[in-house]
Amino acid sequence: MQNKINNNKDRCLFFRRKILQISQNVPALHIGGAFSSTEIVDLIYNELMSKTSEKKFNDTFIMSKGHSCIMQYVVLNYLGIISDKQIDEYCKPGGILGAHPDYGNPGIEASTGSLGHGMALAVGMHTADKINSEERKIFIVISDGELQEGSTWEALMMAANLNCENLICFLDHNGSQSFGVTREVHPKFYPIKSKLESFGWETFEADGHDQEDIIKKYNSRKTKKPFIIICNTTKGKGVSYMENKPIWHYRSPNEEEYKIAMKELEIQS
Repeated sequence: MQNKINNNKDRCLFFRRKILQISQNVPALHIGGAFSSTEIVDLIYNELMSKTSEKKFNDTFIMSKGHSCIMQYVVLNYLGIISDKQIDEYCKPGGILGAHPDYGNPGIEASTGSLGHGMALAVGMHTADKINSEERKIFIVISDGELQEGSTWEALMMAANLNCENLICFLDHNGSQSFGVTREVHPKFYPIKSKLESFGWETFEADGHDQEDIIKKYNSRKTKKPFIIICNTTKGKGVSYMENKPIWHYRSPNEEEYKIAMKELEIQS
């Protein structure tokens, strides 16, 4: 992808359309969670992470909700880090890009997807940086499903104990998981914010599809505690028949559904 899109909203529409196009070449992908995290991942890569060059970052990004890595792939393709050939071979024999990110592939800093591992990896990276007197921010996107994993809570506690001030987390809180609505499947999961604060994190809430709101909360940080923004999002955001429908956790649109989605996601400018 050579032509860059300066308008953030159009860029996010472009990413959703690209994911839809890819979905027509594979039996299924995690489209609902990719669409809920689109504005978050775009913002991190294109606005928040420090770069040494167009294709090299000073900071690190971990897509802990690895099942939604197709969103990470299309951004890395947009940035020229993943090639067009590599993205075209997504989940195909001989291709390097699978349904979960693999460390060592272009732009991928951690193998994730077994929910609950990404936060521990981020804490480990941050601790290594302190030991080696290195300075970088570690950005991580986790899912609300990951907050049902004990290993995530252990890592959250250790992040506070180890003063991981350069650890910045975005929670993609779309309120939906593979088998239903979170408030119905796991009502004691809530409230989230007070739980995170009790584990030693500075915590804010934002509209996860409003990048200005996310930036506002990002700039509101006041402490050196590890930092998390609960981004309230919509699973399948942008496509009317996908929004808040758990069935779109892992499914590709058929031909007719694809046409409808592409029409709804047309770039206007």
